[in-house]
Amino acid sequence: MRTPSLLARRALTVAAAAALPLAGAAPSLAAGVDVTADGSTVTATTTACPHGGDATLLDSGQADFTQGRRATLVSGRAVWQGLGPGTYQTVVICSDGSTLGPVPVTVTARPATAPVSHPAGGVRGGLGGTVRDTGTLTLAVGGALVAVASVGAAWYLRRRALGRHG
Repeated sequence: MRTPSLLARRALTVAAAAALPLAGAAPSLAAGVDVTADGSTVTATTTACPHGGDATLLDSGQADFTQGRRATLVSGRAVWQGLGPGTYQTVVICSDGSTLGPVPVTVTARPATAPVSHPAGGVRGGLGGTVRDTGTLTLAVGGALVAVASVGAAWYLRRRALGRHG
């Protein structure tokens, strides 16, 4: 008589072990929230909050609704962008006080970097200031070079005007 009860207990244990993975998936199905990850963006969508509400995205170390990244439901949708790789939990609190979730979501992509803009056209020179602070000696040497070049140009033009080539 012990054999049937032992078999019954083993059958219940096997059934419970088989149902365990389904129990882990049940909250996300019964939560009423569809959560998707696309790149570094997470979107939560629900029809269970017809009058709006708030949603939060919790990192692995966060357990409270107020600790997460909050977003307001707009037409039953909340979006979080620029997320790093990791597993997050999504919780929605409807305006009537009902709570949906937590629903796990995994982000695998890194946030996209801002595109680098390149100037249009060529380099625009002109009379600009210096990029860094220069000392007095540098300014004096630069001024002396400009003065020597001016004197040399004036001398050359005068010789040429007088007809002394060579």
